Amino acid sequence: MNIITLTEENLEREHICCAISNNKDCQVAAKKSWLAQRFADGLVFKKCDVRGKCFVEYMPAEKAWRPIEAEGYMHINCFWVSGQFKGQGYANLLLDECIKDSKAKGKKGICVLSSNKKMPFLSDPPYLKYKGFTVCDTAPPFFELLYLPFTAGASKPRFIKSVKTPTANEMGFVLYYSYQCPFTAKYVKIIEDIAKAKSVPFRAIRFETAAEAQSAPAPPTSYCLFFNGEFLTNEILSGKKFEKLVAEFT
Repeated sequence: MNIITLTEENLEREHICCAISNNKDCQVAAKKSWLAQRFADGLVFKKCDVRGKCFVEYMPAEKAWRPIEAEGYMHINCFWVSGQFKGQGYANLLLDECIKDSKAKGKKGICVLSSNKKMPFLSDPPYLKYKGFTVCDTAPPFFELLYLPFTAGASKPRFIKSVKTPTANEMGFVLYYSYQCPFTAKYVKIIEDIAKAKSVPFRAIRFETAAEAQSAPAPPTSYCLFFNGEFLTNEILSGKKFEKLVAEFT
């Protein structure tokens, strides 16, 4: 299987894998714009030469849009192999590419946000632990920071202190998000409109820089929903799922 690495030169013509085929779709446009601005920070996006969710995206942890301290590490933003591509060794192939590249760049190891059990929009913990990743830090209610050090005794990455108690300092629904995940470009607007139609207090805050994301109130910076200051979910919600939350909490 050929591996394609996205670059500024091929970004517009390559499929970015997240089940969206039309380059004019708002989700594709938002994600590709986000990617184009991150290449200078060392972001790498490698995909198998297929049209589907079969890719790994990573960047130096110092530049990652994540509230962590992981100097000298590479951070995996997203690692997704699904559907017909499962069980064919593609995940191993992509992870091996990330490891090889990170070692070549002199990194201490790799870290990635995961969870204490398989959760939507987070990297698969059983697979990563099978591949040698171990937990180096945790944050409520279920987040785990996993790492794969390349040398014995390497310093451990960790969450910044503030996300050890995930909270938002506003009442009502507050959503923090970024275009790191393309789905937010579509689904944030959907739930924003629902909240407005129902006169439900709602504010969406989009991270536009790494510094903003690194100061996030909780580990997941692509999408993180709070209600009355309490963390609810990192799952990118459909309109129906958000309406259920509104009925439950208001």
